[in-house]
Amino acid sequence: MQFYGEENFAREGAPLARILIVEDDFDIRQVLCLYLKYSGFDVREATDGQEAIDLIPEYCPDLIVLDIMMQPVDGWEVLHWLHARRMNPPLPVLVLTALYQPADQLQGFEEGAIEYLTKPTQPDIIVERIRTILKLSTEQRMMLRRKRMDEQRNTIERITAQPDKFMH
Repeated sequence: MQFYGEENFAREGAPLARILIVEDDFDIRQVLCLYLKYSGFDVREATDGQEAIDLIPEYCPDLIVLDIMMQPVDGWEVLHWLHARRMNPPLPVLVLTALYQPADQLQGFEEGAIEYLTKPTQPDIIVERIRTILKLSTEQRMMLRRKRMDEQRNTIERITAQPDKFMH
């Protein structure tokens, strides 16, 4: 079986980027973990927000892939927890959720996510987004986040300005 990015395993002795997958769906979590491990990342997993909050200080991930709709602690609470810690530099978060409304996406960016993908998304796209985010400087990440927020605000403005156009 050939995996996307399989040729990019880290060289021996080089540190692997640490990715925390926070996802309550077993199948999605396992596929993501498998793809990321075969793409050269050190991967840990959490099944809900509380498990993620407990694991983050110990694991010190370089990036979090975060589902939003989980119980008992959801992804919004994880984003609030991260924001309250005011990490410097901020820990990049890629939201991966079934919530697809522009208002949900805007909230994700406002809460600190640097990227927002809706399910279902192909694992190779997620791997590529992670690689791209990890290559960016802190300043570039903040610029990307602001750009995504502006895009969502513009989308929401267009929808609310012409509701009939989008209702059919």
